[in-house]
Amino acid sequence: MKVLYWTPEFYPEIGGIEELSRRVLPAFQERNYEFLVVAAHGRRRLPDLTEFNGIPVHRFHFRDALGRRDCKAILTYQRQITQLKRSFNPDVVHIHFGDPYGFFHVTTLSAHPAPSLVTLHSMVDYRISQDTLLSKLLTQASWVAGCSEASLAEPRRAVPAIVARSSVIYNGLDVPPLVPAPLDFDRPRILCLGRVVKDKGFDLAVAAFADVRKRFPASRLIIAGDGLARPDLERQVLTLELADAVDFLGWVDPEDVPGVINAATIVVLPSRFQEPFPLVALQAAQMARPVVAARVGGLPESVVHGQTGLLVDREDPQQLASAIEFLLAHPEVAAGYGRSARARVLSVFSLTAYIDAYDSLYHKLANDARHAGGSVATAGRRGRASGLAGQ
Repeated sequence: MKVLYWTPEFYPEIGGIEELSRRVLPAFQERNYEFLVVAAHGRRRLPDLTEFNGIPVHRFHFRDALGRRDCKAILTYQRQITQLKRSFNPDVVHIHFGDPYGFFHVTTLSAHPAPSLVTLHSMVDYRISQDTLLSKLLTQASWVAGCSEASLAEPRRAVPAIVARSSVIYNGLDVPPLVPAPLDFDRPRILCLGRVVKDKGFDLAVAAFADVRKRFPASRLIIAGDGLARPDLERQVLTLELADAVDFLGWVDPEDVPGVINAATIVVLPSRFQEPFPLVALQAAQMARPVVAARVGGLPESVVHGQTGLLVDREDPQQLASAIEFLLAHPEVAAGYGRSARARVLSVFSLTAYIDAYDSLYHKLANDARHAGGSVATAGRRGRASGLAGQ
């Protein structure tokens, strides 16, 4: 089967979708899938055409063209996307939606009548009308998948037509070979891992750590990752006189992430924005680490309060500090949360389960389209009647 795989950015750009795609596509190749990737250029200066594991990766300056309203560039990209769709002749177009670049799919729908699958990875404002890009993207889709119940709730409300042809497919990860180390409570390490941007709320973790440090003076805060908010965090650390207790690791190679987590006692996700379903929570669970997370977006679906970690209110550093202190003061409870988290991630959020779900969905959409004589509209109608809605 041939799949046109459309993603906001692609590896070696770093992010949740990028990391998931990097792991998933080779596994699908082993099941005789052929892929062509369409992505936007990111921060790295990469060629317009590269390869990943033998898969062609076509990158476009979508962001610049739309931002500048460059009509010439927009028309050029539309022609190029049309040519790619016709030459590749995909059985399914799979769009990982997280930005406005779906415009270039919606405006080239007539190029090739393949069924489209839209996966939602973001929690955005879905107060939309019938004329918006998002509404058109969802309405024309043969199927809509969400990475969590939270990511689908508002789209289903705003575009009722997708209710019966949508489903949740949780992100999954392969299990690293590293054996989880015992939690260290003699020199506790509290870890924040991810893009160092305001939305991630690492400043809240620094504020909370100022209180934690008073009760647990041997503890350290580890901030792994890089981003625009790092200078502000460094100034905050100096202001709170925590420089001798906070480590900034900078960018971490994805292959090194399990080791960084394995050295932590607690992993903290103090996000202030609606996280759809962050992979860090799953990675922490794989290493049997208890998680303290904000009660936002899809985090309550990956962190079970009182079983695999603790949830706190958003923008509340005092609650964050209290939760961390509770776990540090109760090592057996913290270790038990970590064990429960690992057992749950291995059974519910495995990479195999993720691939199996999309494998079944790809085949269903392609078969429906073939039986309908290639009609995407008919594929969508049949999809709406399918039992996949209950997944």
